[in-house]
Formats: sequence, C-alpha cells, structure tokens
Amino acid sequence: MRVMVIVKATRNSEAGLMPGDPGAPAGYEKLLEQMGAFNEELVKAGVMLAGEGLTPSARGKRVVFADGTRRTVDGPFAETKELVAGFWLWQVKDMDEAMAWADRCPPPMPGEESVIELRPVYESTDFPPDIAAHDEHLRAELERQRS
Repeated sequence: MRVMVIVKATRNSEAGLMPGDPGAPAGYEKLLEQMGAFNEELVKAGVMLAGEGLTPSARGKRVVFADGTRRTVDGPFAETKELVAGFWLWQVKDMDEAMAWADRCPPPMPGEESVIELRPVYESTDFPPDIAAHDEHLRAELERQRS
C-alpha cells in the first residue's frame, strides 16, 4: 500500500526559516541532518517512493473553482495549520508499518508543535474495473515516459 505522509506547515516553515537563519529556533541546525538520516533509512528499507519539502505559501498560488468559474489566488495563505510544508510517499505493507516509520521520524519543525498526517493513497483496485483499467494505462504511460 502507498501512504502519503503530509508534513503540516508551521509559523517558521511559512517564514521560510532555514537552519542558521536569524530567528531559527534551537534544534533547527540539526534538522536537515536528522531528516537526511531518516530519509536514508526509508530509502534503504525500500519504503520511500518520493519526498520533498515545499517553499512557503507566499511563493504559491491556488486555483479556486466555484459556480463554473475559476480564479487564481496568490499566496501567502492565512491558515498555517491547513498548509503543507512537505511530503513523503511511502510504500508499506499496511498502516501499522507506516505508523512504525512515523514513530521514528524526527520532529519536522523543531521549536514548534509539529504534525505529520498519514493518508492511504487510493489504488487502482479501489475503483470499478473500467476506471481501474484507465488508471493502469496512465501509470504505464508515465513509466514509459520516465524510461
């Protein structure tokens, strides 16, 4: 099963603070080292399929769809607790294994309350056969393009 692990944004991640920056909380200087070591464990175990940190929402945009129209909203976005600062995509046998890895994760935002959210990813087998077949076709095409 694939699991999306969502790292929730905080005040500091939205400020774009990096280790060594003035105002970075204690522990930030070890953040990249600890996360790098954790990512290496995930890769060696064959769990990590992808993972990235995201820039602050001030550099982002949203497209809002409503009543048959769409509009673009430039960041920053106000509700930090609703924002995503980064993610992993993990391949695990079940949610228990995913939680075991989550329990080993270093705090993603030292000096602040940090939240990671784990959500199973829909698989082709979760959909009706015609939709599943189309999904598999698209996955095969993506793999072909990457080769």
